[in-house]
Amino acid sequence: MSDKSHETTEIIEKHFKIQNLDTQSSASLSENYDPVCETAKLANELGINQKRLKWKVDLYVVPPFCLLYFLAFLDRVNISNANLYGLSTDLELTGTDYNVALTMFFVPYIFFELLGNYTIKYVTPHVWLSGSVFLFGCITIGIAFVKTKFQLYATRFLLGMTESVLFCGVFYVLATYYIQKESLKRFTAFFSTTSLSGAASSSIAYRVNALDGRAGLASWRWLFLVQGIATVACSFVLFFIVSDFPETNRFLSDDERKFIKKKLEYHAGVKSSYDVKNSIWDALKCLKDWMIWLPTLAYFGLVIPSYGYAYFAATIIQDLGYTSVAAQQHSVYPWVCSFCVSNIVAFCSDYTGVRVPFVLGACAIAMTGLSMILGATENPSIRYGGCFLAVSGLFTAMPVLVCWAALNCGSHIRKSVGTSWQIGFGNIGGIIATFIFLTKDAPFYVPGLATSLASLCFAIACSLAYWFMCYRLNKVKKTKAYRDDFNSLSEKEQINLGDRNPDFVYLH
Repeated sequence: MSDKSHETTEIIEKHFKIQNLDTQSSASLSENYDPVCETAKLANELGINQKRLKWKVDLYVVPPFCLLYFLAFLDRVNISNANLYGLSTDLELTGTDYNVALTMFFVPYIFFELLGNYTIKYVTPHVWLSGSVFLFGCITIGIAFVKTKFQLYATRFLLGMTESVLFCGVFYVLATYYIQKESLKRFTAFFSTTSLSGAASSSIAYRVNALDGRAGLASWRWLFLVQGIATVACSFVLFFIVSDFPETNRFLSDDERKFIKKKLEYHAGVKSSYDVKNSIWDALKCLKDWMIWLPTLAYFGLVIPSYGYAYFAATIIQDLGYTSVAAQQHSVYPWVCSFCVSNIVAFCSDYTGVRVPFVLGACAIAMTGLSMILGATENPSIRYGGCFLAVSGLFTAMPVLVCWAALNCGSHIRKSVGTSWQIGFGNIGGIIATFIFLTKDAPFYVPGLATSLASLCFAIACSLAYWFMCYRLNKVKKTKAYRDDFNSLSEKEQINLGDRNPDFVYLH
């Protein structure tokens, strides 16, 4: 017997611990059903080495998405670094003009998320996502040559439109590859590129200062130009390496695609809904569900302080007494700390199989950090230390929350709507963030920091409500009345409802 067959036999014996499975009644089989055992049997039938396939998926699926979002976040937040190098002065931005420029990014972002996730299934992810990267790279290059604030507003609006499909689209695709307890490490590896991107943006800005005046361009224009050209170049690479949904992934064999699809069905307890044709009205029906709204509202609460920090951290650090160039350098270190913390927490959460304690714990860390920045007005070292805690807590809580919600959606339509609505509606918080950190409030930014703390409290309350709903529904779905009601629905309705299937267990 081969090692693989021996391993499969051991798994079956371990999980069933019985001898005559084929002679038991269907009811008894249902009681002893174990997805791990079923997956192991399927792997043996198809000749799949599960560990090797998982590494293959990790290699082909996750890194391209990380690169994609690294570029997106880099082009999104570099305006903060550009502002330190004289963007507002050169474009004669006064009052809240700079804040309006930030806001223009989020207006289309909110409205195009849902449409983007509906379309990605039909255009295919590698075309849809790499095309978006190409477009926003071109727009970033265009920002380097704007002459007026209105041109800046227009380019920021277009940047938000082209980037809007990326974040929710990637989470949608990722959610179709991994079971619940495998997912957060991969989601966080993707999401934590925001921390690396924030660090890289400050680091690039630190180096780009040397180009000031070259070819008649100010350093802030060089910042947009360099990053835009790099983004456009990478978009051509992404076209060839970005993965599509498992059912059509060109990097996997037929048996590997079949295995991944069935594995997710076994662990979720529901059929794959990839082939189900849905209308836009089917998508909108999902928005009636509090299981979609609660994580969306929690994410909204996290976005306000997260984008507030991303857009104004360099300015806050400069106000601690650093020069513009030194502030760029010191902005790097909190982002690096955040990257390490978020990935460690992801491994711990996947290992324990729980989510809400890590969301609440990360929020508590963020609140501590923001309180230090707000309260230690006479001690710059404590304020700078608060930056480490704030960014680490915020950018750890966000991927846990988004992954938790995405994998608790049990069908393609609910994953599509759930991820897009959570990111799209949640980014209304980005608009709020751009108007709570005003120049007139420098150097302490009391209104912005106080609003950020309040929004974190709101995020905690919504996360607890979502946890309660998950816990309650897991109990209710065990009742005969619930199962009878669900079985009375049409097959399409049952498939589209996905996680409302009595056999689906919400992770919390």
